[in-house]
Amino acid sequence: MLTAKQHELLLFVQHRLEDTGISPSFEEMKDALDLKSKSGVHRLISALEERGFIRRLPNRARALEVVRQPENQRGVARPMQASSEPVAQSVRPPRKMPEPANDVVEVPLHGRIAAGMPIEALEDSRTLPVPAALLGAGDHYALEVSGDSMIEAGILDGDYALVKRTDEARDGEIVVALIRGEEATLKYLRRENGMVRLDPANGAYQPQLYPEHEVVVQGRLAGLLRRYH
Repeated sequence: MLTAKQHELLLFVQHRLEDTGISPSFEEMKDALDLKSKSGVHRLISALEERGFIRRLPNRARALEVVRQPENQRGVARPMQASSEPVAQSVRPPRKMPEPANDVVEVPLHGRIAAGMPIEALEDSRTLPVPAALLGAGDHYALEVSGDSMIEAGILDGDYALVKRTDEARDGEIVVALIRGEEATLKYLRRENGMVRLDPANGAYQPQLYPEHEVVVQGRLAGLLRRYH
């Protein structure tokens, strides 16, 4: 069951694709739904994508495709439309591929994360603008990387780690791990003999080994942003 805003956005995207063959921009969707920020649009799109109503076409920030409509919504008559026929439940594909765009999403920026020895993860009210194409479905946040223990994984001091919020991870994934409820670090996660091993990607550092109950996964690395000064 979709919320009213999710259904409203689904119809808006569908109508725009039928009219022009090009997905609306995040700014246009924000204005059409009377939202305060584009991050609200991103959350709605992620929810629709997770429920299988839309999908993003790869490598294009504005490329959305409506896959299906809610079964209990057989079609809604379009405003300012001469014909009284409802919109068909099956949606025809766009007439042409959308053009790339530079839509951005503001994600929360939660302080600094250690890529060396663990440091406290500081929370604040700042946000970081991120190209929407870098983020998939789900809730994301950003952390500024401090340290050099992950340089062999291409993660440098001063980078911004884009993290998908989750408490689950497979062995070998790079995660944000909260240690003893007070310190956070960015490392490869591995489990062995009832223990959690946090592995660096730098031969100068040693793995960190903790009992499972002392480590909580707070997210998986989804991408990186790097600024050149």
